Amino acid sequence: MHDIIKYQDYFYKLADFIDQQLQANEVYLCDFAAEKSDFVRFNKGKIRQPGNVQQAYINIDLIQNQRHATGKVALSGDMETDKPRITSVLSALREKLPHIPDDPYLLYATEINSSESIANNQLPAANEVVNEIYSQIQAHDFVGIYAAGGIFHGFANSFGQRNWYSCNNFNLDFTLYYDKDKAVKSAYAGFDWNNASFQSKVNEGLQQLEILKRKSRTIKPGKYRVYLSPAALHEILQLLSWGGFGLKSQQTKNSALLRMLTDQNLDPSITLIENTKQGIAPNFQSEGFIKPAEITLIEKGIHKSALISPRSAKEYNVITNGANNEEAPISLDLAAGNLANADILSQLDTGIYINNLWYLNYSDKPACRMTGMTRFATFWVEKGEIVAPLNVMRFDETLYRILGEQLIGLTQERDFIMDNDTYYQRSTSSARLPGALVDDFTFTL
Repeated sequence: MHDIIKYQDYFYKLADFIDQQLQANEVYLCDFAAEKSDFVRFNKGKIRQPGNVQQAYINIDLIQNQRHATGKVALSGDMETDKPRITSVLSALREKLPHIPDDPYLLYATEINSSESIANNQLPAANEVVNEIYSQIQAHDFVGIYAAGGIFHGFANSFGQRNWYSCNNFNLDFTLYYDKDKAVKSAYAGFDWNNASFQSKVNEGLQQLEILKRKSRTIKPGKYRVYLSPAALHEILQLLSWGGFGLKSQQTKNSALLRMLTDQNLDPSITLIENTKQGIAPNFQSEGFIKPAEITLIEKGIHKSALISPRSAKEYNVITNGANNEEAPISLDLAAGNLANADILSQLDTGIYINNLWYLNYSDKPACRMTGMTRFATFWVEKGEIVAPLNVMRFDETLYRILGEQLIGLTQERDFIMDNDTYYQRSTSSARLPGALVDDFTFTL
């Protein structure tokens, strides 16, 4: 399996084979995930670990009435090897079914909605990109990982539905180090590598690295005007995504956004959508439901919709909108604002420029209050000029202040941020976010 068409054809042949193995009253759902990826690790400006990964798996959910069991098969790409594996998994699942209780919230698509989305591969050869990276960073303490290549997903069921999705992208997650915790973290991700864009990212990081060589400043806890970069804002929205937007968490009163369901809103400039159309995830999910191109979660500061998985749809008697079982957004898109990046420092005037946050958690979940630490390149700004790196601080703030009553504005420019998770396989989560200028942001230590 060396190209998109072969992956797709091979999966469909396996699905046809599963069709032939079914017994009376059996239904199956099958999802396919594969990647063909180049990985290159850098450390101290040197290439340390180049490699390539090609892997493919299918998950089979065998259903009989309201009982179902799932199994996973690693694929070799050889029918003579993979067919017996699938037969063995089906037999094992069939043996389990009589001993499994009915699932009252089992819901899967029975109406056939087949689809195909095959992206053009605009990626240059890995060695070309690596040579360009190396030419820019060999004189610096540069640490990072370049991951690029094809990602493939498919769905099939016993009703004849077939869905296919492929995407080719790259993600360079990197850090430029000066000393100890004095570092600048950045990333460059997309679908078509551009040398000038990468050089701009590196140059911006090197400029901030020079500032990190200055003596660090410590300020007292209190309220300060801050600029949150898109990467810092991404950390906040990732925390919010842990159950915040899901129907199940809202119905069980476990969502951090409960106050938005009653009488509390965000700033009218806040419109947040699940933008599957412009993300890097497939538009179908593991029960065969098709996701809308867009789902508006928050519109002009007001809660609009929840993410509804098939299970929640069945439990609460509503219509699913194709959310995954976790009901977590994977293609977040926050609308741009009116502030120009070039004016951020002057608009900040005196305050804190935050590039990254980490260790976020809730300090008061019902109030959507969160706490966390600044990280890497955080700077003290006076009269619109960065004057010193700032020592690590802890913040404690509510979303209703950050993106509500204390929000000054969002930037016109937005960053496209790809999740750099590579556990099991490369992630298809992404976000498109502006930066945010916020007044009276609370630091506790």
